Amino acid sequence: MNILLINHYVGSPKYGMEYRPYYIAREWVKTGHNVTIVGASFSHLRSQNPVVQQSLTGEIVDGIHYEWIKTPSYEGNGIGRIRNMISFIIQLKFYLQKLMAIRKFDVVIASSTYPLDIYPARMLKKKSGTKFVFEVHDLWPLSPKELGNIPAWHPYIMLMQKAENDAYRFCDKVVSILPCAKTHMVEHGLHPDKFVHIPNGISMDEWGQESKIMPLEHKDIIMGLKKAGQFVVGYTGSHGIANSLHTLLEAAELCKKDKVAFIMVGKGPEKNKLEKEVDRRKLSNVVFLPPVNKNSVASILDMFDICYVGFQKQPLFRFGVSPNKLMDYMMAAKPIIYAIEAGNDPVREAGCGISVPPEDPAAVSEALRRLAAMSRSERENMGRQGREYVIKNHDYYVIAQRFLEVLK
Repeated sequence: MNILLINHYVGSPKYGMEYRPYYIAREWVKTGHNVTIVGASFSHLRSQNPVVQQSLTGEIVDGIHYEWIKTPSYEGNGIGRIRNMISFIIQLKFYLQKLMAIRKFDVVIASSTYPLDIYPARMLKKKSGTKFVFEVHDLWPLSPKELGNIPAWHPYIMLMQKAENDAYRFCDKVVSILPCAKTHMVEHGLHPDKFVHIPNGISMDEWGQESKIMPLEHKDIIMGLKKAGQFVVGYTGSHGIANSLHTLLEAAELCKKDKVAFIMVGKGPEKNKLEKEVDRRKLSNVVFLPPVNKNSVASILDMFDICYVGFQKQPLFRFGVSPNKLMDYMMAAKPIIYAIEAGNDPVREAGCGISVPPEDPAAVSEALRRLAAMSRSERENMGRQGREYVIKNHDYYVIAQRFLEVLK
């Protein structure tokens, strides 16, 4: 099967997030399918962007044919990002003609978070009879409306709303990462039989081969805390508003008298504010560490006693969530404090931690004390249940096979 996947923000282990298209495509290539991924040359999500000299630059990564469309750089979520989107979509329509001349595609997947890529995908469907699958990561324009308080009459929102509605009408199938989004989609024109939920995943082979090497700074600090008898609570990933890390700092303040240390690994727009908050509150039990590369994540997580994941309380999460870091925590077999209110609760379902209300420092600190008071074998059993749950439900091999059934 010849598969074309459109994902503006696609990444790889070389470039960084986002990883899902790469891992799924790699599994398809292993089973004999030809996969072409079209992405923008610039994305704010990647740790490194590809170097492109021409308007369309090809690259082969682990058997996957990447085609990079040259787009302008930007910062933040302002007009620069919108210009980047429009540039990508306009050029995509032109370059699809070129790609179609090289290879006849059996299926096209539109998967760029925002829904404007459905129009080039539909053009391909109409011209060559290609099957058209719409993959939904986040609900647009509902996400910018609810998270950014942008009114429904804003021209940008109106454009995205039309694109979302058209996507549900034009596509053959919808693959949704969000487990509880079906009702919303049906309300916007989707036939119920088109809906399929396929969550985020984890690469089992990479976890088996992960490097045990980590930066000495990280190793020395965490080892020092553990030798001093500290119970280590860890967080890895983006330090953004949505991650509710101010809640974790308030929980740390409530645990000042406990032998507990909070390690926060990563970077993000809120990190400077968080560091200032630690200084203001005089929290000697909180340590910030720089981000590590993907190959060191497993070794970092292995040194934590428990892990924290939280989001702000947002009505948008009623459609469900699938945080990538949660998959990492579960694969590391660590008990988890899950401070998220959503339409689904993988931690409760797997029995691998304690779920608490979001933005509730007292509930986080109480959950932490409960986990610290357990025996090591009890915590190990919790962690083992999480790992078994991920292997059964979130291995990218399993996810790629489920996705392949949709494409067939």
